[in-house]
Amino acid sequence: MGLGRKSQKHPGQEICMFRDSKVIVVMPAYNAAKTLRKTYEEVMAQEIVDLIVVVDDGSMDETVSIAKTLQHTIVYTHDRNRGYGANQKSCYKLALEQGADIIIMVHPDYQYTPKLIPSMAGMIGNGLHPCVLGSRILGGYALKGGMPIWKYVSNRFLTFVENMFLGAKLSEYHTGYRAFSRELIQRLPLQVNSDDFLFDNQMLAQILWFGYTVAEISCPTKYTAESSTINLYRSIKYGFGCLFTGLIFRLAKMKIMNSKLFPDAR
Repeated sequence: MGLGRKSQKHPGQEICMFRDSKVIVVMPAYNAAKTLRKTYEEVMAQEIVDLIVVVDDGSMDETVSIAKTLQHTIVYTHDRNRGYGANQKSCYKLALEQGADIIIMVHPDYQYTPKLIPSMAGMIGNGLHPCVLGSRILGGYALKGGMPIWKYVSNRFLTFVENMFLGAKLSEYHTGYRAFSRELIQRLPLQVNSDDFLFDNQMLAQILWFGYTVAEISCPTKYTAESSTINLYRSIKYGFGCLFTGLIFRLAKMKIMNSKLFPDAR
């Protein structure tokens, strides 16, 4: 995978075990120097996280140097900016290598509150669901938290169409706050997914393709100047990519076409 440089704090040290499960939080980071420490502190305040994996995707600020000062944290760096999807591929690979039983992705820009970590881990650790999403739509937090109206409308439209294509009833497909079981991550063909933002959407479609259940929990969110976002052009590209993913999913289900995204589910 060519993960680049590596530094490690307290190798092998565990803070706790949640129901005999090792909980690892992964943070795909890019220019997150202003919010990384704050996010980290709130993650660790939840007291069930054994380890944090920070993967830096070629940041041009002090993200890496700050991450290296954090306890119970492993820091990996990409040799160049490879994209949000490529960052997540590294995150999950490394979390599995560190023995994670429950993997929770928390963006280091502090857009999603880490206070939901115990609830999300509990749903997985108790065997209720292998995937839990922090939804900005449930509870009406998206607009209250400052989501631009055009993004909200796009989110609702894409989610409506994708639910039809994928035969699901999710409130949204586009949250970056996600928790997974080890078994689920190991089952998914993540390496064939996009290295860009479309990775998130393809991953959820694959989870549904393999017949796994997805739970959602209402998540307050904050949009600030430091929140990661994509411009209008990339948002449009992402939107069409989501629709295309849904269409491929439906055609594959109907056995009209084959796709490496959705292999034989046996």
